[in-house]
Amino acid sequence: MKIPMYQVDAFSSKIFGGNPAAVCVLQEWLDDAVLQNIAAENNLAETAFIIQTEDGYDLRWFTPTVEIDLCGHATLASAYVVFEFLQPKLQRVEFSSMSGKLIVEKTDTGKLSMDFPSRQVSKGQVSDLITKALGKRPVEVWESQDLVVVFDSEADIRSIQPDMEKLKLITDFFAVIITSRGDKLDFVSRFFAPNAGIPEDPVTGRAHCVLIPFWAERLNKSTLHAMQLSQRTGEVFCEDKGSRVAMMGDASLFLKGEIYI
Repeated sequence: MKIPMYQVDAFSSKIFGGNPAAVCVLQEWLDDAVLQNIAAENNLAETAFIIQTEDGYDLRWFTPTVEIDLCGHATLASAYVVFEFLQPKLQRVEFSSMSGKLIVEKTDTGKLSMDFPSRQVSKGQVSDLITKALGKRPVEVWESQDLVVVFDSEADIRSIQPDMEKLKLITDFFAVIITSRGDKLDFVSRFFAPNAGIPEDPVTGRAHCVLIPFWAERLNKSTLHAMQLSQRTGEVFCEDKGSRVAMMGDASLFLKGEIYI
């Protein structure tokens, strides 16, 4: 069996930036163990698997160790593959996923705009474990599917060197997001999910499903400009739309080939 595979740098206008994702185009679903082995072999933060349907595409995402319920950058990468290689005449693609319907559209500027579900937060507690794991006491903690940890400044976000073994002890949440207002942009963030095989993710769409409504309310504005401060960095243009959020970014092809199974 040959499986077409593309590796795309999402949220970047050039290769070696943003967040790399693999996109595998299937004709039918393989055993979950095979999908997980492919993702482990790729050893990227996420590998996306897509199958064309009458209404669009079914979409699933795997880290090197687990299947996950939502991934932004691998969805952006999947849409890029559809638009560039599979159905170049399309202007809009719908994906069916564990998190419902996800929509990606081409824009007049060439960027891709994603329509995703909004995720809300509830107030949490600053714990000694969080403080020790991040090496600095945060200002606030909020809870969603991921733990949102708020600091005073962009300098704090840049300087934090987390203790991954201590972060692994935070097991009630998929990931830990640290965030603050930006010096020049609206907000900045970083994303850690060591229990899912992702020590630090370069640019994370699922994080912005939480961060966009969070900062939109605090800054009293619906259109925001954000940066994820990983080593590769990634720029995200955001809009709060109530129950949905929009994220806009570029994508760049790094490689295409075939998997042999």
